[in-house]
Amino acid sequence: MATAEEMLFGRYRPEELHDIFSFLSAEEMAELFAYLEWKEWQSGETVMTSGEPADFMGFLVEGKLAVKMDATFPGKFILVAVLERGSLVGEISVVEGGHRQATVVATEESHLLILSRERMELMLRQAPALGVKLLRRIILVLGHRLGKASDRLARLL
Repeated sequence: MATAEEMLFGRYRPEELHDIFSFLSAEEMAELFAYLEWKEWQSGETVMTSGEPADFMGFLVEGKLAVKMDATFPGKFILVAVLERGSLVGEISVVEGGHRQATVVATEESHLLILSRERMELMLRQAPALGVKLLRRIILVLGHRLGKASDRLARLL
């Protein structure tokens, strides 16, 4: 299997990935790729399932993902978000673990760089400065999403 770096640089120039990894230098980006795995999903395929173990997160390099949560009525769901290139998905899993809170489905062919919880823990031991930078990015993303959710909730009340 090809490494994340081989897959990425076979398809994209490094500068084309800067928007996704703007919080890292070129050297740090290359270092991060050693911890990542490249995966692809076709339209309609499930990337993450609510209730399953939360054991990885992803950087969406290409494609679109729908984030859905179960509704009160069986078989119905609420569309929580549509994620596009540059988005993080499942990011709380590398920090908290536990189980998925939502189901994520590819709405078109999607390419993700996957970071498992195990590889995140390894990164924090082997390259702590890089791990801290990634954790800070995750905190910023979570803070932004919490702010948006609070705004939506306030408009409903």
